[in-house]
Amino acid sequence: MQNVIQNLIDQIGIFPVWIIASLLTFLRYLTLAGSVHLFFYVFLIKKFRNLKIQRNSPERIQLLNEMKNSFYTSMIFAFMGMSVYAARHFGYTKHYFNISDYGWLYFGFSILLLVFAHDTYFYWIHRLMHLPKLFRLLHRVHHLSFNPTPMTSFSFHPLESFLEFGIVPLIVFIVPIHPFALLFFSVWSMIWNIYGHLGFELFPTGFPKHRFWGWFNTSVHHNMHHQRVNYNFGLYFNIWDRLMKTNHPDYLQVYQNVKNNHYRKI
Repeated sequence: MQNVIQNLIDQIGIFPVWIIASLLTFLRYLTLAGSVHLFFYVFLIKKFRNLKIQRNSPERIQLLNEMKNSFYTSMIFAFMGMSVYAARHFGYTKHYFNISDYGWLYFGFSILLLVFAHDTYFYWIHRLMHLPKLFRLLHRVHHLSFNPTPMTSFSFHPLESFLEFGIVPLIVFIVPIHPFALLFFSVWSMIWNIYGHLGFELFPTGFPKHRFWGWFNTSVHHNMHHQRVNYNFGLYFNIWDRLMKTNHPDYLQVYQNVKNNHYRKI
């Protein structure tokens, strides 16, 4: 892969490669988020209606704006990815390419490290972006999706996109990471991000109260954040929201209401 990218840059130039990378990133988003959206909101809406968190579905204009914002996000992610590649090319990162260098145990650990580091990074960056001035400058674009769907998962202001990607340079400049570990992490992150914005709650009744599974966030948890911006800042896990007491006080009740098919505006 390293040689393929370098050969492309040598043959057609760095700008066309960036455009291609942007289009591929956007296509990945469109394929995954779009497929999930069509599945839940079009093809099987009647089957899953009882799992809907908010009664109404978003209007078409919201979806169009989200796709526009997501294309800009894809361009930023591609640019950041190529910047990391350039840093790796000149030997500034801790990338390694032979799993035998550190072993399979470390490979698995590095994926978990990425996930937990990103969860912590996201919580605190997210809270920072909710400071009034930064919210208006950066984060308001994402919160225009009051009733989120899978298409919301990439809908950021360009400056927020830089921050969203920021965990990757922080990690690869410090910790040895195999490219496949980054790939697993990016797939996990996208799937969980789509689920958080799904608009339907798929987990079972009592999930947030479970002694183990309750440490994972739910679609209800993030949906409430889009409705009441000063609560529920976490991404994958419900660790920092619990520690910092930023879970919405009605989270457990609203989750139960949704599972009982009792809609309640928060």
